[in-house]
Amino acid sequence: MMRLVKLRCPRSIRAPAILATAALTLCMAMSSPAHASSSIAQYDQPRYPANFTHFDYADPNAPRDGSFVFDNYNELQSYDSLNPFLVRGAPAPDIQNLMFDTLMQRSWDELASEYALIADDVGVAPDLTSATFHINPAARFSNGDPITAEDVKYSFDTLSSPQASPMFNAQFAVIKRAVVVNPSTVRFEFKHPERDAPLIAGDLPIFSPKWGMKPDGTRPAFDQISNVEPIASGPYLIESRRNDKEIVYRRNPNYWAADLPSRRGMFNFSHITFKLYLDQYTQLEAFKAGDIDARVEYSATQWARKYVGKNFNNGLLKQVNVPDGPAQMQGMVINMRKPMFQDVRVRHALTLAFDYDWMNRMMFYGQYVRTNSFWEASPFAATGMPSEKELALLGPYHAELPPEVFGPMVKQPTTIPPNSLRDNLKEARDLLAQAGWHYRDGALRDANGTPMTIEIIDDQPGMDRLILPYMQALGILGIQAHMRELDSALYEKRMDNFEFDMTTYIYPPVTIPGGELTRRFGSAAASQPGSENYSGLKSQAVDALIRAALSANTMDDLQTAVRALDRVLINTYLLVPEYYAPNSRIGYKTTLGFPKIAPASYQAEDYLVDYWYKKTPAALSAAGPNAANASGTH
Repeated sequence: MMRLVKLRCPRSIRAPAILATAALTLCMAMSSPAHASSSIAQYDQPRYPANFTHFDYADPNAPRDGSFVFDNYNELQSYDSLNPFLVRGAPAPDIQNLMFDTLMQRSWDELASEYALIADDVGVAPDLTSATFHINPAARFSNGDPITAEDVKYSFDTLSSPQASPMFNAQFAVIKRAVVVNPSTVRFEFKHPERDAPLIAGDLPIFSPKWGMKPDGTRPAFDQISNVEPIASGPYLIESRRNDKEIVYRRNPNYWAADLPSRRGMFNFSHITFKLYLDQYTQLEAFKAGDIDARVEYSATQWARKYVGKNFNNGLLKQVNVPDGPAQMQGMVINMRKPMFQDVRVRHALTLAFDYDWMNRMMFYGQYVRTNSFWEASPFAATGMPSEKELALLGPYHAELPPEVFGPMVKQPTTIPPNSLRDNLKEARDLLAQAGWHYRDGALRDANGTPMTIEIIDDQPGMDRLILPYMQALGILGIQAHMRELDSALYEKRMDNFEFDMTTYIYPPVTIPGGELTRRFGSAAASQPGSENYSGLKSQAVDALIRAALSANTMDDLQTAVRALDRVLINTYLLVPEYYAPNSRIGYKTTLGFPKIAPASYQAEDYLVDYWYKKTPAALSAAGPNAANASGTH
């Protein structure tokens, strides 16, 4: 079982190819904003020239018609908001992607590059203290109004205010202010000359100040605008809503950017419907019955055994494995705000009790790979001994850090013979004893006689297959662990307020680490409700390494800082690392088509919605009734 990604953060945060932020080398030597360009890149030239027509992973000739019916885009089983920028409420599925364009568009087959979208060019000050964006004069909101620099400033001011989710406050924290230069030009001034700041500014979603405006011209506070259809900048409009379980989007026939190079071959469906089901098993049955067109499968068991039936036999349905990019870090997060978890030896012991090898063999059909790094399957993963440059960064914090940080990169515990779970639990028992926890009177207790009791929360049916064996191993140590399955709304509330002991969470992967490091691991975020620092990590060493990563001037400097950070995070045991799938598993109707080239880094749900298409009747007829997609494997 691989759980669904908890899509609690802005889309620009969760999509690996969309959040690649790090040290920036501009695509050309911009000595002033006058030397602006329609694209910017990190370290090297952008992959695509100024006259490019489409991204390689987009099909410019894809049919632009037909409907697409999808299931739960994330783990939410219902929605109650049309505003994806608030901490309160559950937003309609994929509404930010479908209705809100950003200033520039990230490429999914580069480390980190942006191309013209709402902004048709960008210039960056030579000292990196500001970036100036020019708005395409053709850019329009969904109500037909032109998008102006004032609208861009309004969007930034709103998302960086207390009325928006802290996720967005943090995402754009590097930006000090937005300044309207003229009606079509806006300048973002940065708090610090960080090299990823221009790309972060390019990620800004744009919406109209008229959104939520009343007939008398007054506008309620932004955090009170939750059930008003957005006046936004993206390609889709809301056609209909059916209670809190279904929403239908229709492509705006007047969408101004449809033929831009950064949009050609993208958003091909005329209608996109999301149906929200209560659990993944119901979703699968709906897919097998033909009620939905495609689904991303996160269960190894279901993928191996359940994708069968008449619609697979008659060729209507098919499975495909699409190679994925950098791996996410999936693990059982330990809330270090709890006194019982503040000793690193306790957290280490909890890691030793997780028997990945047995689970992968007995339950997952060998489809997963063990995670040993927060940047697995990427050039930023730490391996072997730390380099001299890494040691130079780690050295000032020698007293704070575990000695293991300065040795070989730790590998996660294994139970492959001659190793065994029994041996791992013996080591865990010794670590717990060193931390003051001893088994007596039927339980593991501290010096005051208080038993160690752990509540593991989750909101996804099926995760008990993963959690129950782990609880059994903890029970052998005398730890009283129990699982509580919550509905998604209560789960979100408890996570926002850090009211949990342990829970499985995914840190979505990035192509290049950058601004998300502060949100996930920075000390300040640990005290900010709604942040991604669920573990409550507060470390001077980690903060220093994050600063080193964000200020890196070369790829080598960035790799050094992130690898050093990786060593610290792994040896801090802020979570119990689990595993990752090297491929995205997608089930789909063969009436759908997709480009022959897959992106280098992507999230499967994004790929389906953004770049797949409905085949034309002529193509289906020519292929025959039992024909599978011609590009059935990537």
